[in-house]
Amino acid sequence: MGIYELKVKTRTGEEFDLKNLKGKVSLVVNTATGCGFTPQYEAIEKLYEKYHEKGFEVLDFPCDQFGHQAPGTDDEIHEFCTAKYNTKFDQFAKIEVNGENESPVFTVLKEQQPKEEPEGMKNKMTMKAVKKMSKTCEKDGDIVWNFTKFLVDKDGNAIRRYDPTFDPAKIEGDLIKALE
Repeated sequence: MGIYELKVKTRTGEEFDLKNLKGKVSLVVNTATGCGFTPQYEAIEKLYEKYHEKGFEVLDFPCDQFGHQAPGTDDEIHEFCTAKYNTKFDQFAKIEVNGENESPVFTVLKEQQPKEEPEGMKNKMTMKAVKKMSKTCEKDGDIVWNFTKFLVDKDGNAIRRYDPTFDPAKIEGDLIKALE
């Protein structure tokens, strides 16, 4: 089962059927506005602007599970993103990505792509330190921190998982292949 068979809540509380995205490639990201990785919004927005017309979507799911770095309401988070990073893609309602109340979207994504391997020694050390701070990363495959990214194919299946340290600009090659 792919994520395009699921429904999610928009930031305004409406139900959104992800099957509307069938035939498109998506980048699914758990985000936080107060995180050290928050500047990644800039590179994610650039990818969105460059490839949106070619069938690319960004599914931004704010998550407050890691250090309470996504404070505020869904509308406040949206206002922050549009004001600070000029994002054109919308955010969905705040969710959890691990544990008893995790979003089914992330359950599916984690099952399909359970491993993330940081590139380079610096990123490996950063993620090792971050994992120690994570209070919800309890089992293999769990999301370690904010800005874990999943590239999802046109059928709603995760084709790659990127750790939080992975520069979103480097996703472009995989994105181009997925759009073909």
